[in-house]
Amino acid sequence: MGKYTSYKPETPQKSKEPHEIWRGLGCLMMIIIPAISIAASALTVEALSGPGMKIIPRQLLGRPHLPDFVYRSDGLMTILTPITKIEDFYAIAVISLFYMLIIGGVISVIYAAVYSAVGPNRYGPTDAPPPKMKVVKKSR
Repeated sequence: MGKYTSYKPETPQKSKEPHEIWRGLGCLMMIIIPAISIAASALTVEALSGPGMKIIPRQLLGRPHLPDFVYRSDGLMTILTPITKIEDFYAIAVISLFYMLIIGGVISVIYAAVYSAVGPNRYGPTDAPPPKMKVVKKSR
């Protein structure tokens, strides 16, 4: 080393991608949330379609009927036959979408609260400080 040079150790670069744990958690949530919502909607439909309960519209109850071209195709029938055997499929699908929206919204609110509490600062080291202005209310 020369007289006028200084040694600076190289600092490791921060990755701009999210940590692997967060990606894995997001992948699990894509599986867990629909599974929970489908199970909850099946229980909800079972509870609300009992005798004396007229809450679910009758158009959503019963087994689904597929279009005629599906019955003529062997490939589509192989794929869609299990759906036609599910009782109250449309009601379960609608209520499970509702549960997915509710669960996703709750998780988003929780994530926003945690991120605002432990997330990075709003302003970085190169940002100018926010202006300090007093607003004077004038009456006319």
